[in-house]
Amino acid sequence: MMLLATKGSKRVRLLQLARAQLALAPAQVLEWRDWLAEPSLLDAALARPCRFKIEPPGDDAEVHLQLLQHGCRLLDRAPVRAPERGELLAQHAWFAGFSNAMDRLSRQLAALPGAHIVNAPGEIALMTDKLACQRHLAEHGVAIPALLGRIDGYEHLQSLLHQYGLDRVYLKPRYGSSASGVVAYRRNRTGRQQATTSASITKVGGETRLFNVKRITRHDNAADIATLINTLAAQQLYAEAWLDKPRCGDSHYDLRVVAIAGQPMHRVARMGTQMMTNLHLDNQRGEVSTLLDAADIAAMEAATRQAALAFPASHVTGYDLVVRRGQAHVLEANAFGDLLPGLLWQGLDTYGMQMRDV
Repeated sequence: MMLLATKGSKRVRLLQLARAQLALAPAQVLEWRDWLAEPSLLDAALARPCRFKIEPPGDDAEVHLQLLQHGCRLLDRAPVRAPERGELLAQHAWFAGFSNAMDRLSRQLAALPGAHIVNAPGEIALMTDKLACQRHLAEHGVAIPALLGRIDGYEHLQSLLHQYGLDRVYLKPRYGSSASGVVAYRRNRTGRQQATTSASITKVGGETRLFNVKRITRHDNAADIATLINTLAAQQLYAEAWLDKPRCGDSHYDLRVVAIAGQPMHRVARMGTQMMTNLHLDNQRGEVSTLLDAADIAAMEAATRQAALAFPASHVTGYDLVVRRGQAHVLEANAFGDLLPGLLWQGLDTYGMQMRDV
Protein backbone atom coordinates (compact mmCIF):
# COMPACT_ATOMS: atom_id res chain seq x y z
CA MET A 1 0.00 0.00 0.00
CA MET A 2 1.15 3.52 -0.82
CA LEU A 3 0.06 6.73 0.91
CA LEU A 4 0.34 10.31 -0.27
CA ALA A 5 0.49 11.84 3.19
CA THR A 6 2.58 13.54 5.85
CA LYS A 7 4.91 11.18 7.70
CA GLY A 8 4.30 11.15 11.42
CA SER A 9 0.73 12.46 11.18
CA LYS A 10 -1.95 10.89 13.36
CA ARG A 11 -3.67 9.42 10.30
CA VAL A 12 -0.51 7.69 9.13
CA ARG A 13 0.28 6.37 12.61
CA LEU A 14 -3.21 4.89 13.02
CA LEU A 15 -3.19 3.28 9.58
CA GLN A 16 0.24 1.77 10.12
CA LEU A 17 -0.86 0.44 13.51
CA ALA A 18 -3.90 -1.20 11.90
CA ARG A 19 -1.70 -2.86 9.31
CA ALA A 20 0.67 -4.13 11.98
CA GLN A 21 -2.20 -5.59 13.99
CA LEU A 22 -3.33 -7.46 10.89
CA ALA A 23 0.24 -8.68 10.19
CA LEU A 24 0.49 -6.54 7.05
CA ALA A 25 3.67 -4.83 5.93
CA PRO A 26 3.83 -1.08 6.62
CA ALA A 27 2.42 1.14 3.91
CA GLN A 28 4.94 3.19 1.96
CA VAL A 29 4.56 6.93 2.44
CA LEU A 30 5.24 9.53 -0.21
CA GLU A 31 5.32 12.97 1.39
CA TRP A 32 3.09 15.62 -0.14
CA ARG A 33 6.02 18.05 -0.30
CA ASP A 34 8.14 15.49 -2.17
CA TRP A 35 5.42 14.71 -4.70
CA LEU A 36 4.82 18.41 -5.36
CA ALA A 37 8.54 18.92 -5.93
CA GLU A 38 9.05 15.78 -8.02
CA PRO A 39 5.85 14.13 -9.30
CA SER A 40 7.81 11.31 -10.97
CA LEU A 41 8.42 9.85 -7.49
CA LEU A 42 4.86 8.58 -7.62
CA ASP A 43 5.44 6.84 -10.96
CA ALA A 44 8.31 4.91 -9.44
CA ALA A 45 6.40 4.11 -6.24
CA LEU A 46 3.42 2.73 -8.16
CA ALA A 47 5.44 0.75 -10.68
CA ARG A 48 3.97 -2.39 -9.12
CA PRO A 49 0.22 -2.84 -8.47
CA CYS A 50 -0.87 -1.65 -5.03
CA ARG A 51 -3.54 0.33 -3.20
CA PHE A 52 -3.02 4.09 -3.23
CA LYS A 53 -4.63 6.32 -0.64
CA ILE A 54 -4.52 10.11 -0.53
CA GLU A 55 -4.47 11.68 2.92
CA PRO A 56 -5.01 15.42 3.47
CA PRO A 57 -2.07 17.80 3.09
CA GLY A 58 -3.05 19.99 6.04
CA ASP A 59 -0.61 18.40 8.51
CA ASP A 60 2.31 20.04 6.71
CA ALA A 61 2.36 23.85 7.03
CA GLU A 62 4.89 24.12 4.20
CA VAL A 63 2.61 22.21 1.83
CA HIS A 64 -0.39 24.31 2.89
CA LEU A 65 1.50 27.49 2.06
CA GLN A 66 2.72 26.07 -1.23
CA LEU A 67 -0.83 25.21 -2.32
CA LEU A 68 -2.05 28.60 -1.10
CA GLN A 69 0.56 30.52 -3.08
CA HIS A 70 -0.03 28.41 -6.19
CA GLY A 71 -3.74 29.15 -5.86
CA CYS A 72 -2.99 32.87 -5.70
CA ARG A 73 -1.12 32.61 -8.98
CA LEU A 74 -3.96 30.66 -10.58
CA LEU A 75 -6.44 33.31 -9.44
CA ASP A 76 -4.11 36.09 -10.62
CA ARG A 77 -3.99 37.69 -7.19
CA ALA A 78 -1.12 38.93 -5.07
CA PRO A 79 0.63 36.29 -2.97
CA VAL A 80 -0.35 36.15 0.68
CA ARG A 81 1.75 35.68 3.78
CA ALA A 82 1.93 32.37 5.58
CA PRO A 83 -1.14 31.93 7.81
CA GLU A 84 -0.54 31.58 11.51
CA ARG A 85 -1.70 28.46 13.31
CA GLY A 86 -5.49 28.21 13.10
CA GLU A 87 -5.83 31.29 10.90
CA LEU A 88 -8.51 31.36 8.22
CA LEU A 89 -6.76 33.07 5.34
CA ALA A 90 -7.60 33.06 1.63
CA GLN A 91 -9.27 29.65 1.79
CA HIS A 92 -10.54 30.06 -1.77
CA ALA A 93 -6.97 30.52 -3.02
CA TRP A 94 -5.85 27.45 -1.07
CA PHE A 95 -8.63 25.43 -2.70
CA ALA A 96 -7.60 26.65 -6.16
CA GLY A 97 -4.12 25.29 -5.49
CA PHE A 98 -5.41 22.06 -3.96
CA SER A 99 -7.91 21.45 -6.77
CA ASN A 100 -5.18 22.00 -9.35
CA ALA A 101 -2.99 19.49 -7.52
CA MET A 102 -5.85 16.97 -7.57
CA ASP A 103 -6.27 17.52 -11.32
CA ARG A 104 -2.58 16.86 -11.90
CA LEU A 105 -2.65 13.81 -9.66
CA SER A 106 -5.71 12.45 -11.46
CA ARG A 107 -3.99 12.72 -14.84
CA GLN A 108 -0.86 11.08 -13.46
CA LEU A 109 -2.80 8.18 -11.96
CA ALA A 110 -4.66 7.61 -15.22
CA ALA A 111 -1.33 6.58 -16.73
CA LEU A 112 -0.65 4.13 -13.89
CA PRO A 113 -3.20 1.35 -14.39
CA GLY A 114 -1.71 -0.79 -11.62
CA ALA A 115 -2.80 1.60 -8.89
CA HIS A 116 -5.97 0.71 -7.01
CA ILE A 117 -7.09 4.16 -5.89
CA VAL A 118 -8.95 4.28 -2.58
CA ASN A 119 -10.55 7.71 -3.14
CA ALA A 120 -10.31 9.32 -6.57
CA PRO A 121 -8.69 12.78 -6.63
CA GLY A 122 -11.61 14.32 -8.50
CA GLU A 123 -14.10 13.19 -5.89
CA ILE A 124 -11.81 14.36 -3.10
CA ALA A 125 -11.78 17.83 -4.67
CA LEU A 126 -15.57 17.77 -5.05
CA MET A 127 -16.09 16.87 -1.39
CA THR A 128 -13.68 19.63 -0.38
CA ASP A 129 -15.84 22.22 -2.18
CA LYS A 130 -18.66 22.10 0.37
CA LEU A 131 -21.20 24.06 -1.65
CA ALA A 132 -20.60 22.09 -4.86
CA CYS A 133 -20.71 18.88 -2.83
CA GLN A 134 -24.11 19.68 -1.31
CA ARG A 135 -25.50 20.51 -4.73
CA HIS A 136 -24.05 17.25 -6.06
CA LEU A 137 -25.71 15.27 -3.25
CA ALA A 138 -29.05 16.96 -3.92
CA GLU A 139 -28.77 16.11 -7.63
CA HIS A 140 -28.39 12.46 -6.57
CA GLY A 141 -31.55 12.51 -4.51
CA VAL A 142 -29.88 12.90 -1.11
CA ALA A 143 -31.82 14.96 1.44
CA ILE A 144 -29.80 18.01 2.55
CA PRO A 145 -30.69 21.25 4.37
CA ALA A 146 -32.17 23.80 1.97
CA LEU A 147 -29.40 25.83 0.31
CA LEU A 148 -29.58 29.60 -0.01
CA GLY A 149 -26.36 29.63 -1.99
CA ARG A 150 -23.32 31.87 -1.95
CA ILE A 151 -23.21 34.85 0.41
CA ASP A 152 -21.32 37.91 -0.84
CA GLY A 153 -21.43 39.76 2.47
CA TYR A 154 -23.55 40.90 5.39
CA GLU A 155 -25.97 43.02 3.36
CA HIS A 156 -26.43 40.25 0.83
CA LEU A 157 -27.26 37.87 3.68
CA GLN A 158 -29.94 40.23 4.96
CA SER A 159 -31.53 40.46 1.53
CA LEU A 160 -31.55 36.68 1.16
CA LEU A 161 -33.12 36.23 4.60
CA HIS A 162 -35.87 38.64 3.58
CA GLN A 163 -36.30 36.88 0.22
CA TYR A 164 -36.65 33.42 1.83
CA GLY A 165 -38.53 34.59 4.91
CA LEU A 166 -35.92 33.14 7.27
CA ASP A 167 -34.44 34.34 10.55
CA ARG A 168 -32.04 31.45 11.23
CA VAL A 169 -29.35 30.07 8.96
CA TYR A 170 -25.99 28.37 9.09
CA LEU A 171 -23.20 30.16 7.25
CA LYS A 172 -20.37 27.90 6.11
CA PRO A 173 -17.03 28.58 4.45
CA ARG A 174 -17.14 26.95 1.05
CA TYR A 175 -13.71 25.36 1.48
CA GLY A 176 -13.55 24.99 5.26
CA SER A 177 -13.41 21.91 7.44
CA SER A 178 -13.95 20.87 11.06
CA ALA A 179 -16.46 23.70 11.69
CA SER A 180 -13.76 26.31 11.05
CA GLY A 181 -15.51 29.59 10.34
CA VAL A 182 -19.03 28.14 10.56
CA VAL A 183 -21.53 30.67 11.90
CA ALA A 184 -24.94 29.93 13.40
CA TYR A 185 -26.82 33.16 12.68
CA ARG A 186 -30.13 34.21 14.24
CA ARG A 187 -32.17 37.41 14.29
CA ASN A 188 -35.60 38.39 15.55
CA ARG A 189 -38.29 40.90 14.65
CA THR A 190 -36.96 43.51 17.07
CA GLY A 191 -33.68 43.63 15.15
CA ARG A 192 -31.58 41.73 17.65
CA GLN A 193 -28.97 39.43 16.11
CA GLN A 194 -26.67 36.70 17.31
CA ALA A 195 -23.80 34.94 15.56
CA THR A 196 -22.33 31.86 17.24
CA THR A 197 -19.00 30.69 15.87
CA SER A 198 -15.59 29.20 16.58
CA ALA A 199 -14.00 31.98 14.50
CA SER A 200 -12.25 34.57 16.65
CA ILE A 201 -11.93 38.11 15.24
CA THR A 202 -8.57 39.82 15.76
CA LYS A 203 -7.42 43.25 14.59
CA VAL A 204 -3.71 43.44 13.74
CA GLY A 205 -2.32 46.67 12.30
CA GLY A 206 -5.68 47.63 10.86
CA GLU A 207 -6.18 44.19 9.31
CA THR A 208 -9.11 42.01 10.36
CA ARG A 209 -7.94 38.43 10.89
CA LEU A 210 -9.89 35.30 11.76
CA PHE A 211 -8.66 32.36 13.80
CA ASN A 212 -10.36 29.04 14.39
CA VAL A 213 -10.40 28.38 18.14
CA LYS A 214 -11.95 25.78 20.43
CA ARG A 215 -13.86 28.36 22.47
CA ILE A 216 -17.24 29.07 20.90
CA THR A 217 -18.08 32.81 20.83
CA ARG A 218 -21.43 34.56 20.61
CA HIS A 219 -21.48 37.96 18.92
CA ASP A 220 -24.43 40.28 19.54
CA ASN A 221 -23.05 43.54 18.17
CA ALA A 222 -24.24 44.22 14.61
CA ALA A 223 -20.94 45.79 13.56
CA ASP A 224 -18.94 42.78 14.81
CA ILE A 225 -21.33 40.39 13.07
CA ALA A 226 -21.03 42.32 9.81
CA THR A 227 -17.23 42.28 10.07
CA LEU A 228 -17.25 38.55 10.71
CA ILE A 229 -19.53 37.75 7.79
CA ASN A 230 -17.80 40.11 5.36
CA THR A 231 -14.37 38.69 6.21
CA LEU A 232 -15.58 35.12 5.72
CA ALA A 233 -17.44 36.03 2.52
CA ALA A 234 -14.21 37.37 1.02
CA GLN A 235 -12.95 33.76 1.15
CA GLN A 236 -16.30 32.43 -0.19
CA LEU A 237 -19.20 31.65 2.09
CA TYR A 238 -22.59 30.02 1.62
CA ALA A 239 -25.79 29.71 3.62
CA GLU A 240 -28.15 26.86 4.34
CA ALA A 241 -31.44 26.79 6.21
CA TRP A 242 -31.25 26.08 9.93
CA LEU A 243 -31.96 22.45 10.78
CA ASP A 244 -32.78 21.69 14.41
CA LYS A 245 -30.72 18.87 15.88
CA PRO A 246 -32.26 16.27 18.20
CA ARG A 247 -31.64 16.71 21.90
CA CYS A 248 -30.55 14.44 24.72
CA GLY A 249 -30.77 16.12 28.09
CA ASP A 250 -28.93 19.43 27.96
CA SER A 251 -27.10 18.47 24.75
CA HIS A 252 -28.04 18.26 21.12
CA TYR A 253 -26.28 16.07 18.61
CA ASP A 254 -25.64 15.08 15.04
CA LEU A 255 -24.00 11.95 13.65
CA ARG A 256 -20.79 11.02 11.87
CA VAL A 257 -21.06 7.81 9.85
CA VAL A 258 -18.18 6.25 7.92
CA ALA A 259 -19.05 4.36 4.76
CA ILE A 260 -16.61 1.76 3.47
CA ALA A 261 -17.32 0.26 0.05
CA GLY A 262 -20.64 2.09 0.13
CA GLN A 263 -21.85 0.52 3.37
CA PRO A 264 -22.42 2.41 6.64
CA MET A 265 -20.11 1.09 9.31
CA HIS A 266 -18.59 3.16 12.10
CA ARG A 267 -21.04 5.65 13.54
CA VAL A 268 -20.92 8.06 16.46
CA ALA A 269 -23.11 10.79 17.90
CA ARG A 270 -21.36 14.14 18.41
CA MET A 271 -22.96 15.69 21.48
CA GLY A 272 -22.59 19.17 22.91
CA THR A 273 -24.36 22.16 24.40
CA GLN A 274 -23.06 24.52 21.69
CA MET A 275 -24.27 24.98 18.11
CA MET A 276 -21.21 23.19 16.69
CA THR A 277 -20.87 19.58 17.80
CA ASN A 278 -17.58 18.66 16.12
CA LEU A 279 -15.59 16.40 18.41
CA HIS A 280 -12.39 18.47 18.28
CA LEU A 281 -14.30 21.30 20.00
CA ASP A 282 -14.30 19.28 23.23
CA ASN A 283 -17.74 17.81 22.57
CA GLN A 284 -18.58 14.28 23.66
CA ARG A 285 -19.12 11.03 21.83
CA GLY A 286 -22.52 9.37 22.19
CA GLU A 287 -23.65 5.84 21.45
CA VAL A 288 -25.90 5.89 18.39
CA SER A 289 -27.78 2.72 19.34
CA THR A 290 -29.00 4.31 22.58
CA LEU A 291 -30.06 7.59 20.97
CA LEU A 292 -31.83 6.41 17.81
CA ASP A 293 -34.75 4.06 17.49
CA ALA A 294 -35.01 1.46 14.74
CA ALA A 295 -36.68 3.84 12.29
CA ASP A 296 -34.00 6.48 12.80
CA ILE A 297 -31.17 3.97 12.39
CA ALA A 298 -32.76 2.68 9.18
CA ALA A 299 -33.05 6.27 7.89
CA MET A 300 -29.43 7.01 8.83
CA GLU A 301 -28.12 3.92 7.05
CA ALA A 302 -30.27 4.46 3.96
CA ALA A 303 -29.14 8.09 3.66
CA THR A 304 -25.50 7.06 4.05
CA ARG A 305 -25.79 4.42 1.33
CA GLN A 306 -27.52 6.88 -0.99
CA ALA A 307 -24.87 9.53 -0.36
CA ALA A 308 -22.07 7.01 -0.98
CA LEU A 309 -23.61 6.20 -4.37
CA ALA A 310 -22.94 9.81 -5.37
CA PHE A 311 -19.20 9.10 -5.01
CA PRO A 312 -18.69 5.77 -6.79
CA ALA A 313 -14.90 6.23 -7.03
CA SER A 314 -14.47 6.76 -3.27
CA HIS A 315 -14.04 3.68 -1.10
CA VAL A 316 -13.94 5.45 2.29
CA THR A 317 -16.10 8.48 3.06
CA GLY A 318 -17.51 10.17 6.13
CA TYR A 319 -20.94 11.76 6.37
CA ASP A 320 -22.40 14.15 8.93
CA LEU A 321 -26.14 13.74 9.37
CA VAL A 322 -29.08 15.01 11.35
CA VAL A 323 -31.65 12.27 11.96
CA ARG A 324 -35.03 13.05 13.52
CA ARG A 325 -38.41 11.34 13.43
CA GLY A 326 -37.33 8.77 10.85
CA GLN A 327 -35.84 11.34 8.46
CA ALA A 328 -32.16 11.90 7.71
CA HIS A 329 -30.44 14.93 6.18
CA VAL A 330 -26.79 14.93 5.13
CA LEU A 331 -24.95 18.02 6.36
CA GLU A 332 -21.62 17.25 4.75
CA ALA A 333 -19.57 14.63 2.92
CA ASN A 334 -15.93 14.25 3.90
CA ALA A 335 -13.30 12.48 1.82
CA PHE A 336 -11.08 12.36 4.90
CA GLY A 337 -13.79 11.47 7.41
CA ASP A 338 -12.21 8.31 8.82
CA LEU A 339 -10.13 9.90 11.60
CA LEU A 340 -12.11 8.58 14.58
CA PRO A 341 -9.53 7.04 16.94
CA GLY A 342 -10.80 4.16 19.05
CA LEU A 343 -14.24 3.96 17.40
CA LEU A 344 -14.91 0.30 16.61
CA TRP A 345 -17.22 -1.51 14.23
CA GLN A 346 -17.24 -5.30 14.37
CA GLY A 347 -14.15 -5.11 16.56
CA LEU A 348 -12.05 -2.98 14.18
CA ASP A 349 -11.38 0.74 14.00
CA THR A 350 -11.85 2.67 10.76
CA TYR A 351 -8.35 1.87 9.54
CA GLY A 352 -8.48 -1.77 10.52
CA MET A 353 -11.77 -2.17 8.65
CA GLN A 354 -10.20 -0.64 5.54
CA MET A 355 -7.27 -3.04 5.77
CA ARG A 356 -9.39 -6.12 6.47
CA ASP A 357 -9.78 -7.16 2.85
CA VAL A 358 -6.26 -6.26 1.70
